[in-house]
Amino acid sequence: MDFKVNISNNVINTLTTVVSILVFLTIAEAKIHRHTFTIESKAYTRLCDTKKILTVNGKYPGPTLKAHRGDKLIVNVVNKANYNMTLHWHGARQVRNPWSDGPEYVTQCPIRPGERYVYRIDLTVEEGTIWWHAHSQWARATVHGAFIVYPKRGSSYPFPKPHHEIPLILGEWWKKKNIMDIAGNANKTGGEPAISDAYTINGQPGYLYPCSKPDTFTMKVVRHRRYLLRIINAVMDEELFFAIANHTLTVVAKDGLYLKHFNTSYLMITPGQSMDVLLHANQRSGRYFMTARAYSSAFGAGFDKTTTTAILKYKGHHHSLTDKSNRKTPILPYLPPYNHTEATTRFTNQFRSYRTDNRPVNVPLKFDTRLLYAISVNLLNCSDDKPCSGPFGKRFSSSVNNISFVNPTVDILRAYYRRIGGVFEEDFPRNPPTEFNYTGENLPFPTRFGTKVVVLDFNSSVELVLQGTNVLASDNHPIHLHGYSFYVVGSGFGNFNSKKDPLKYNLVDPPEETTVGVPRNGWTAVRFIANNPGVWLLHCHIERHATWGMNTVFIVKDGPTKSSRMLKPPPDLPSC
Repeated sequence: MDFKVNISNNVINTLTTVVSILVFLTIAEAKIHRHTFTIESKAYTRLCDTKKILTVNGKYPGPTLKAHRGDKLIVNVVNKANYNMTLHWHGARQVRNPWSDGPEYVTQCPIRPGERYVYRIDLTVEEGTIWWHAHSQWARATVHGAFIVYPKRGSSYPFPKPHHEIPLILGEWWKKKNIMDIAGNANKTGGEPAISDAYTINGQPGYLYPCSKPDTFTMKVVRHRRYLLRIINAVMDEELFFAIANHTLTVVAKDGLYLKHFNTSYLMITPGQSMDVLLHANQRSGRYFMTARAYSSAFGAGFDKTTTTAILKYKGHHHSLTDKSNRKTPILPYLPPYNHTEATTRFTNQFRSYRTDNRPVNVPLKFDTRLLYAISVNLLNCSDDKPCSGPFGKRFSSSVNNISFVNPTVDILRAYYRRIGGVFEEDFPRNPPTEFNYTGENLPFPTRFGTKVVVLDFNSSVELVLQGTNVLASDNHPIHLHGYSFYVVGSGFGNFNSKKDPLKYNLVDPPEETTVGVPRNGWTAVRFIANNPGVWLLHCHIERHATWGMNTVFIVKDGPTKSSRMLKPPPDLPSC
């Protein structure tokens, strides 16, 4: 028996239109953004002197990337500089794609001068402000920029929509020194790397430094409007306090992840961290300083004690030399003292995840893998008869579980994927080799060199306790994990107690972060599910500590399905 279905042309046309709209919406939902980043030297003048620095496309800070959640970015990096180079997309998960993560000799060999490499970034859960930076030697001091991830198209912020948004990148400047020589010179002497001469806001030192006042970054606002400040700490070696005179700041996100909103008069932001902050322009018309200066908690450590400024200026406040209010120095905000750990703790204790029905907090309630990593600044004996420039005539070093990480000559990811032997060892200690009073006095300084990793099973539930030590000098260590975010379930001072401290964990709305500050002489506990296969670096984002060896690596095995396995390496992967 034959059946005939008569469908009118109108119905067919309607169905065709609906299908076309759905296809269009699917394509429009995720866009592909293509960029070319050219690494090149360019002369810049700061602090009365001109010198050449490494830049991307001649800009300092570098270009701002913008995309929506779910978008893809393809960035063609062309190295026209005289140094090896890699780039890292700080806060981007790079799901199944460690080939585009960037840390030199961990996930790739560097892009040599005259060569190029294409990075591919798929944005999945990121939303807010993240950033990108060089991950070779000390190049990130000037090779960095903002990376803004807007909500999915058709979605909105979980806070009042701002009238305008302004990236604020906190940086660092050395007056005469070639930044790319700093680490090498320090390695020769065994002492501390050269301390910077200035901090910067959007590339400018600001009002309080010589030859800098006219070029101070100025942010113009309209009274009663709301502004979203996208603040990034790109400084190499110091955590920073930040404030705006007479203005309350509302923190709404950190590291590209939303937080429960809270008001504060100041921020403490570590190297590697980014924060989204709402500013309500509700003060009298005038000019107000926004300022940043160091939080430095390590006893005896040298640091840049200067203060960088930018100006918040209300529109309609006319700048005239005959106007007495404009001849006055703008109002300075209060910032906590350099070593005010209590102020730091008071600020970070306010972090909570923004939790709603649409934004669940998926903190692992149980774990099958517990790791305890003791992070230390150490001393080593000099290799020759002459004393080094470190304390007691020794050489500075740093470690995780008494291992000072050494970069191999072939990247670990390539060696793991292609089963190249002799590049790394899988016996990184999951606990300190010797248990001791980590935060006590007069502790020994030993460490040893190694390229060791911890291998995690796919989908394992991990609790990682980061234990600060007082081996040489305790400090607040900003620890960044590539390829993941994690829930900060607990933190405290002293030695971690595995029986008592977990009873005080926050397993309801702990903040989700990618870079966390481990408090001075204290500990921080984080949890995550190891569901992103690949090779992923864990390191301190204070550059001197990373240079000295405060790094380690996770290898996360492939999962059972195609969608849970690492992608294949790209054809243009730089050779070693």
